[in-house]
Amino acid sequence: MSSEGQLQQAVADAAGHLRRARYVIALTGAGLSVESGIPPFRGPGGIWTRYGEPPMDGFQRFLADPKAAWEERLTPSGPMAELWETLQRARPNPGHTALAELERRGIIRCLITQNVDDLHGSAGSQRLAEIHGNYRLVRCLGCGVRVLGEAVDLTALPPRCAACGGLLKNDTVGFGEPIPGDVLERCYAESDRADCILVVGTSATVYPAAHFPVVVHERGGCLIEINPYETELTPLAAVVLRAPAGEVLPRVVAMLDDRAGE
Repeated sequence: MSSEGQLQQAVADAAGHLRRARYVIALTGAGLSVESGIPPFRGPGGIWTRYGEPPMDGFQRFLADPKAAWEERLTPSGPMAELWETLQRARPNPGHTALAELERRGIIRCLITQNVDDLHGSAGSQRLAEIHGNYRLVRCLGCGVRVLGEAVDLTALPPRCAACGGLLKNDTVGFGEPIPGDVLERCYAESDRADCILVVGTSATVYPAAHFPVVVHERGGCLIEINPYETELTPLAAVVLRAPAGEVLPRVVAMLDDRAGE
């Protein structure tokens, strides 16, 4: 069978698993964002590859001097300025749109993303668990409430929560910062319920996110991997679509309308 024939068979197999599954979740990573023009952090062309990795104690530095951290956020330079400009220009790609369509059809019950770019939300996904935060949001370290950054009063730095007076921080999870408990609890709860997980554009090396597919697999669930490259999860996958998500996810959605692909 040709490579295209193999890919088409994998698309059909993936669609069949999605039809039969009782509770599907998805996990997405940086590879999906790359398809929208956002560079990865590590690897060829990565921001940290070119600029060097940031301090591993970023959260502790924020707590030590939140005013300085906010001043730096408001006037970014170097890698952060490049990333911020890229995030503002980026738009959802067909992979994001296909995942939103799968949610609209009631197939995807929860989408866990490691990406902070808000592209899933822009594409229409609503059942989101943004495990590393969202760059458009600000989060209270006291009560955990999240608000849009433009809604925050920056007259005095650091800003304080209108609800509880707690310290506000950008929602993206920094080095040394715990994953917010509400998001982490939801991710594990969804993984415990799922009998099928779509793993899209992630190398599955960053924890705790990399553990969720393992949880589903160990409970007897089906793992569908969509990635141009082999990963540590590949041996666990029931179906592997070795192509970019923007190319194959729309084909999976189309196959769901074709009962002959079952």
